[in-house]
Amino acid sequence: MTLEALVTTQNFAEFRQQAVSRVETVLQGLLPDEHTLPARLHAAMRYSTLGGGKRIRPLLVYASGLCLGIAPEQLDRPAAALEMIHAYSLVHDDLPAMDNDDLRRGLPTCHKAYDEATAILVGDGLQAQAFVVLSEPGWGMEPERQVRMLAVLAQAAGSRGMVGGQAIDLAAVGHELTLPALEQMHLHKTGMLIRCAIQLSLCAAGVAENTEQAGLLLQYADRVGLAFQVQDDILDEIGDLQQTGKAQQGADRSRNKPSFVTLLGLKEAQNYAHRLLEEALTALQGWKHEADHLRALARLIVERNK
Repeated sequence: MTLEALVTTQNFAEFRQQAVSRVETVLQGLLPDEHTLPARLHAAMRYSTLGGGKRIRPLLVYASGLCLGIAPEQLDRPAAALEMIHAYSLVHDDLPAMDNDDLRRGLPTCHKAYDEATAILVGDGLQAQAFVVLSEPGWGMEPERQVRMLAVLAQAAGSRGMVGGQAIDLAAVGHELTLPALEQMHLHKTGMLIRCAIQLSLCAAGVAENTEQAGLLLQYADRVGLAFQVQDDILDEIGDLQQTGKAQQGADRSRNKPSFVTLLGLKEAQNYAHRLLEEALTALQGWKHEADHLRALARLIVERNK
């Protein structure tokens, strides 16, 4: 799948299929083999990462790369590393001490398929492997840009990013949050890895984040990141369990967790998701057909049913 092929693929469904297939192949090659010691841990890492999923973050890496003229070969490792961080976050999020979920995408969560201790180690192993993937030499990326990618991913995943958002989320249980506070929580917990997808493409292209071009792409990412969480909250409330692969509806409400639905109500949450979509699309007005897949991704995030 060359850059030219991706650019000329006007059909988003075809682009999505190709990009997902591509990152799946890359992940299979970059994860430790399940027969390598410790075999059980490596099997569990592969189970948690290769068990399906929307692959929204890798799709964002590849789609934003089209806007910046970056060949997919330059984005394979960044896309895979980001998805490893995402997979680790889901494994830990499902643990009994966190959300205590039994199902993920219709399959037993890692701590149910294996055990709780293994699931903790899977998260640890996937997080470390993501940085191995980015730091290894020989994949055609300038060392200075690799170092920048490592810093960007570490910050997005850390206490000022995703993990910090998770800590805020846990502390918010049983409390009412204002809309700005809820937005800030999810700009970290959910939005930071979505923003990181764009940042990794900017690093690959050597584009500084203080440029107008980068600012618009990051504005798009922030709007999409919030829209993703709003739609997640909507699906938690009314989603078809067969589609979402979850064990129950209204899980956030039953745990007394603040959400966009509990704060705004279902109808206004749906309206808010569509306002965020429009703001994301507005940020892309300066691009022509090369941003079409980013536009389609934004619509997918708001209109998805799982």
